[in-house]
Amino acid sequence: MEMSLEEFADRFSEIAGQYDDIHDSDEKPIYNACASLVVEHANPGPDDVVLDLGTGTGLIALALAEDAGHVVGRDISDGMIEQARSKDADRGFENVDFGYGEFRDPHYDGEVDIVVSNFALHHLPDEEKHEAIEAIADIGARRFVLGDAMFFGSPDPEEPLFDHGVDGATVGMLVDILTDVGFVVTAVERVHDQVGVLVAERSDEVPAYDPQEDQ
Repeated sequence: MEMSLEEFADRFSEIAGQYDDIHDSDEKPIYNACASLVVEHANPGPDDVVLDLGTGTGLIALALAEDAGHVVGRDISDGMIEQARSKDADRGFENVDFGYGEFRDPHYDGEVDIVVSNFALHHLPDEEKHEAIEAIADIGARRFVLGDAMFFGSPDPEEPLFDHGVDGATVGMLVDILTDVGFVVTAVERVHDQVGVLVAERSDEVPAYDPQEDQ
């Protein structure tokens, strides 16, 4: 039975206090490598506003706060938002705003230069992934960096890396959606055969990613 948005948010609120440590020994290095690549490719400048969707406990948002002008972290889980705000208070950043927001309605009306998301989009079924990426495109940011569970090979691997709440898409499907909504995919980072980072730009002047180059 599919959970409602409220039930899903409550599920993550229950584990928010332990979330940073719950990944098992096989998953955590992969998760951390993916997060590092998202931060690296986001590469904000001092005047950039970054929107982090599915911010969780603020790992990506706080890593970007040192270089960005302003960082907006959005999540559906009150528990996760509370953890992120607590970490922000400990570090003393004054350019970070954490609050409630969804992929299709981030509850933020200001200008955004860069959108990032790490290990959150995979919770949506495929049709809603398309709707979420379309909503992200409508924000008008010049860059979108997506780190997530995604399949470079079979969409139904014999040995799935994750066995909890993961509805990953193939890399090809995600690239197609990004292209459909007006992005140009400029980089694909393969962290694991089931985890990767996609970088999409709005500029027509940058070369598009050619999947044939990886074959």
